[in-house]
Amino acid sequence: MDLHRSFCDLLQEIGPGQRITRSPYDTAWVARLADLGEPLGYEALDWLRENQLADGSWGSLEPRYYHDRLVCTLAAMIVLAKTGDPADQKRLNRAQMALETTIRGLGADPVETIGFEMIAPTLSAEADAVGAIAKRDATLERLTRYREAKLAALPTGMVNRYVTVAFSAEMIGADRLYLLDLENLQEANGSVAYSPAATAFFAIYVEPGHSRAIEFLRLIANEGAVPYTAPIDVFELGWTLWNLDLAGCLDGELKGLCQRHLDFLEEQWIPGKGIPAVSNLTLTDGDTTAVIHHVLTSYGRRVDLEGVLHYEEGNHFRCFGLEANPSISTNIHVLTALRRVGRGREDARVQKILSFLEATQTLRMFWFDKWHASPYYTTAHAVIACAGLRNDLLQDAVYWMLTTQNRNGSWGYYMPTAEETAYCLQALIAWKRQGGDVPVAAVKMATSWLRGHTDPPYPPLWVGKSLYCPVWVVRSAVLSALMMAQEV
Repeated sequence: MDLHRSFCDLLQEIGPGQRITRSPYDTAWVARLADLGEPLGYEALDWLRENQLADGSWGSLEPRYYHDRLVCTLAAMIVLAKTGDPADQKRLNRAQMALETTIRGLGADPVETIGFEMIAPTLSAEADAVGAIAKRDATLERLTRYREAKLAALPTGMVNRYVTVAFSAEMIGADRLYLLDLENLQEANGSVAYSPAATAFFAIYVEPGHSRAIEFLRLIANEGAVPYTAPIDVFELGWTLWNLDLAGCLDGELKGLCQRHLDFLEEQWIPGKGIPAVSNLTLTDGDTTAVIHHVLTSYGRRVDLEGVLHYEEGNHFRCFGLEANPSISTNIHVLTALRRVGRGREDARVQKILSFLEATQTLRMFWFDKWHASPYYTTAHAVIACAGLRNDLLQDAVYWMLTTQNRNGSWGYYMPTAEETAYCLQALIAWKRQGGDVPVAAVKMATSWLRGHTDPPYPPLWVGKSLYCPVWVVRSAVLSALMMAQEV
């Protein structure tokens, strides 16, 4: 496999399109458009019928992630319960049995899916109202109080495009539309926070048949199915170029292919606020901002550090406002951005992040984060960020990686995956670059396994409202890891 040529091909392919897996949860919301006679709604219904899992649920086949399965299954049950089709009733009977198992398994997941505590109570109430479920679960009922408290904390008491709750606007339900700030809710492209579910909710309950909202959904749909957000252009480019920079194999051809992508990212940068994960989205975020700042600086572009510092809090850096819990990977990526511009261990903000990482490390060995279902992603990025800066914080993390490597050379928290193997390989090479001890045999085994598993499909390990996979991002990590392994 010619790694250089493969990365060149990736840089030529990535751009205005997107490579992201479909979301049963969001597709179920789009299926409600059938009530308006919208053809896209019927296509989405057909997709749901064809993609029910063997146990009766909807969601990711692998890994089996209970929060993902619950919201996807409830959303699908609600829309299928309205069709009156006997075949759909059989599907609902199977789903009902799966639902009970799914609720019991919630405690096994390391983190909740995005907005779960807001979305699940609304779905449960809707499913009960249409007779899709036998009874409402007490576990989900308890979340209702949390949802009310979070809504009460809204800066203006309303949901608009300036608050993160807009991304889950569908959770307010059809009976509380008065909470929507309609004058300031939609984005310029007709979406609500670039969320297909929130946009479908708007098109159905706020302005039935609303052309701009439905047109947005038509543009991003694939045979009726939609991703959890679209497009994800800034995010895709940022993480891809970050992986390429980490590989350290830039030559004239690769640099040339990067220039139009760097121009695009630079155009999206907002001085003092950073950048959104999606081009032209109103809300910027600390994680994407940190990664893009690191990327632009690494590739020789000038961008203000104030955009990153905008997200500073008392003892950490936030990703979004009104966060229930901070993002560990956001703080890791802020640290890489600070190191890229020459901030060292003596810097107060660097110290703040290191203290935060020390306090959030699980068993003093690894880290989980709310944006990814695997600890290997967060832990690998922590090793890359901290190597040579706080090696004492990483010794046990490197040991954990090495001792959890599978006999065939792969890694995987749920099952062996190319994505997690790539992250661990990147981290071990980064550790070795800073003088750390890495067994050559571990690198060779991982490289051998990864070379046989480079191509998609990849399992969905990223945490949205449901699990998803940003295909180009994962592929760039795989190529980056294999490039780095050539150093050993």
